[in-house]
Amino acid sequence: MERIYDKNNIAASVAKSKYHGVLDSLNLDLYLIKYEKGELVGSPFCNELLFQIVEQGSLNIYFIRDDGTRYSLSNGTKDYILGDMEIFYPKSNNIYVEAAENLTCISFSIEKHRELLRSNNQFLELICHSLSAKIATMTTIDAAPASLTERVMSYMKYKCHHGTLKGIEQAAFRLHCSARQLQRILNQCEAAGFVEKLGKGTYRLL
Repeated sequence: MERIYDKNNIAASVAKSKYHGVLDSLNLDLYLIKYEKGELVGSPFCNELLFQIVEQGSLNIYFIRDDGTRYSLSNGTKDYILGDMEIFYPKSNNIYVEAAENLTCISFSIEKHRELLRSNNQFLELICHSLSAKIATMTTIDAAPASLTERVMSYMKYKCHHGTLKGIEQAAFRLHCSARQLQRILNQCEAAGFVEKLGKGTYRLL
């Protein structure tokens, strides 16, 4: 991730956004953020609340359930908005945003500007359009099918502290499989070099 504070670059990016009218009317401390492909743009581990508008590139948004199932929520390209929900509600603990390719976003702090944003009718209208479009998209997307191996990998990556699974029985309960099935998957993943065994019932994702 790279942050860019050059005023000329910021102004050029804002001018290309379809939201330039709203952005120009608000006194916001804007900057650009560049993400590399595969980098997380947002996750439950990010403490900073940012409002971001895609200026270039694309991203994928997905939800990870406690059993490791991954649901695609949305994807976005130029002018897609992130942080609209966080203007009003706490951040979700299960939603991840990933750069599908190299990505540049126009960004600013939500906490720093929250009251200003909530009192601006033009900005609130922008938020309503954004959220309505997202709801319409989500109603047409189904859960992506996943094998048990894929769910185990997702569970370890997103639900286990430092990617370390501790306790076969408890993990099997969360993954809706038997302890024997989970042990077999972990043995296969260890042989393939995806995980390493740290001790009895303890595996770390590599």
